[in-house]
Amino acid sequence: MRIEQLEYIAAVTRLGSLRRAAEELHISQPALSETVRNLERELGVTLLERLRSGARISADGRELLPHIGDVLDAVDRLRAAANQQHRSRRVLRIGTVNGATASLLAPAVRAFTEAVPGMQVEVLNVQQADIQRSLSDGRLDLGLVNLLDGDDSPTDLVTARLLSGRVVVCCRASSDIARLGQVTLERLRREPIIAMRSGYLMHRYLHRVYDGDPPEFSYSTDGAEMGKLLVAQGLGVTVLPDYSVADDPLEVSGAITYRALVPDGIGVHLVVQHRRVRHLPRTLQTMLSMLLAQADAVVRRA
Repeated sequence: MRIEQLEYIAAVTRLGSLRRAAEELHISQPALSETVRNLERELGVTLLERLRSGARISADGRELLPHIGDVLDAVDRLRAAANQQHRSRRVLRIGTVNGATASLLAPAVRAFTEAVPGMQVEVLNVQQADIQRSLSDGRLDLGLVNLLDGDDSPTDLVTARLLSGRVVVCCRASSDIARLGQVTLERLRREPIIAMRSGYLMHRYLHRVYDGDPPEFSYSTDGAEMGKLLVAQGLGVTVLPDYSVADDPLEVSGAITYRALVPDGIGVHLVVQHRRVRHLPRTLQTMLSMLLAQADAVVRRA
């Protein structure tokens, strides 16, 4: 039994004619008639009554018609699911916390799309906890997150380090604080601070480095990119990993700069994570290779 045999029966029943069904299905009428007869012989029942005025479903065929419809509906669902799966496999989803976007992620994505034509890359800016949950349940393929010294990674995720650096004060290039060689924690308290809101690593960093007594925040925002934009507007300073500021378009253009924050005792690391699986898809392997290669290039330039 073949799927097209059932589709032919459904077409003849709906159109009431072997000729009209053959025209719609783009096959010859003799070929259609022979296909139906083969199915009838296989099932041992007469499915169609052939009349001079046309063809109609027989009594036996009418009893079987709901089952034929169920099979065809199931086939349609299978085809739709397979089509959706095919489309989803042509999309690589990356969650990121905006660490080294300009210097690392953007060049790696460009190299990937050149190496894998037709593959769409979807980059989502979300918090670290959301990235890791989405990796675990399969909604994301890769995640770029920042970790502080001593942070643990979920055991169901594979983690590879891309960059290591230090937390710095990101400030407007024309500001007074930019004239300093480094910024102490006490000096930072006197500045209007643009903080990442709760849930972001730099929010936790400030609470940790100030032993639970951080400075008052003048502004709170989601993510490093908005923080840097607010800094460029002269609204205050923010703290970020150095690799998140270096080579950023705002830093390259001279709108913002960064200074070391002292004491400098807590390292920060940009890592890439993916779900632990037995066989990593080839496209995922390619993107990982691009990220690691670009990270090496960033380190060599530093």
